Amino acid sequence: MRLLTLRNLVASSLVVVSVSAQGQLYAQCGGSGWSGSTACVSGATCTYINDYYSQCLPGSATVSSTTVKTSSTSASSPSSTAAALKYVGVNIAGFDFGCATDGTCVIADVYPPLSSQGGNDGEGQMKHFFNDDGFNTFRLPVGWQFLTNGVVGGTLNDANFQKYDQLVQACLRTGATCIIDIHNYARWNGGVIGQGGPTNEQFAALWTSLAGKYKSQSKVWFGVVNEPHDVADITAWGVTVQAVVTAIRNAGATTQNILLPGNNWASAAAFVSSGSAAALKGITNPDGTNTGLIFDVHKYLDSDNSGTHTECTTNNISEAWEPLSAWLRANGNRQIIVTETGGGNTASCVKYMCEQIKYQAKNSDVILGYVGWSAGNFANTYELSEVPTLSGSTWTDTLLVKSCMAPIAGAQN
Repeated sequence: MRLLTLRNLVASSLVVVSVSAQGQLYAQCGGSGWSGSTACVSGATCTYINDYYSQCLPGSATVSSTTVKTSSTSASSPSSTAAALKYVGVNIAGFDFGCATDGTCVIADVYPPLSSQGGNDGEGQMKHFFNDDGFNTFRLPVGWQFLTNGVVGGTLNDANFQKYDQLVQACLRTGATCIIDIHNYARWNGGVIGQGGPTNEQFAALWTSLAGKYKSQSKVWFGVVNEPHDVADITAWGVTVQAVVTAIRNAGATTQNILLPGNNWASAAAFVSSGSAAALKGITNPDGTNTGLIFDVHKYLDSDNSGTHTECTTNNISEAWEPLSAWLRANGNRQIIVTETGGGNTASCVKYMCEQIKYQAKNSDVILGYVGWSAGNFANTYELSEVPTLSGSTWTDTLLVKSCMAPIAGAQN
């Protein structure tokens, strides 16, 4: 669904790696240039993740050899020595709970991801992710209705804002980049912003208030709105986003990044074909520059790109990342950040997610990074959970995080 396939990657030579001592569970056991063990301890299987990384994952078989594939490099891609991704993180969800895709948000359903407010220990999660895993970015979703206590416009409800600000401040204390995300799908109670719903001025007023609160915080970024979809007039949507950018800058937040989302649920694959790229690329700061204006895209790895299945079927390279990277370079080396991606804690998602991350890291001149969905107040049983578990003082990550998504997992290297 919503995929644009241009070409497939071409695999080339095969190299057989010999066996030495057995690797422990979750240890590396193969990959291009790997000279260590290709066998795993009993109960684990050496599983191909990508051309550069195989890993001992839970399984009944013990392998004695690993086949490592090396792929040709796309002509539009930088070399494999490109710098690793600059921003890698996790969504800390809860203040967005109760928000539906039609832009309705039931304030009573908000579940703050802070133990001091009755939720999970989101602050502890962020400290663990930052200190132990190497994550450096957290996206903090929140509903527009919660911030204004159900009144459309930009006047912040002081009590509710203070609750949300506790999460922002907890994020800032880690030293990470903190993304404020209005999780409303370009809507308020069913009406599209600037197209029959709230006016551009009402939405811009919200951002004037938020930018005024955080204008001195260099680590705070502004995510205009989560996943616009079924926006009838994409050109008019560009006008709405321009109004927000102008409001944020005029409020004194002149240096922080602003994340610009397109239509089709912010789909990376549909960013160009949907008209979003054309509508957003001309947005500027008040001084006429596009400095700090980053395109905001999402991409899941399951069969229908919905992010609702525990199994993954694609690394998104040919249908999304290759064509989008080429477009970004052809249009002034503009940049994107992937503020939602994820998969189940399964071997298929480990394989495809690591391949996706590897490609993104090789294209880090135009792809700034990714933020996984999701931790915070999700239950451990949630299909795409990245919620770590705490036993005593020890945090334990989910399979996908420890195997692939955390910078220390090595998928970028």
